[in-house]
Amino acid sequence: MAIQEFTLADLKRILHESAGTDEGVDLDGDILDSDFEDLGYESLALLETGGRIEREWGITLDDDALTDSRTPRALINAVNAHLEVAAAA
Repeated sequence: MAIQEFTLADLKRILHESAGTDEGVDLDGDILDSDFEDLGYESLALLETGGRIEREWGITLDDDALTDSRTPRALINAVNAHLEVAAAA
């Protein structure tokens, strides 16, 4: 069974749908290593984003996956790590 990969496009869509986008923030730019706070996403927005990821992708993210992931790249890597574990189970 092939492991489905969570991508930056998936994250951008979920961020926009769950928390919207602050005026002046361009999610189409190079945001992989930008801090979520700099992009206008605080802890509550990230919790909502995490919940949507869990529902859509059928995984359970541990608390550290969201609190330790300060950038889109870190969150994408955390989600993909959870997807790999779920696929191996």
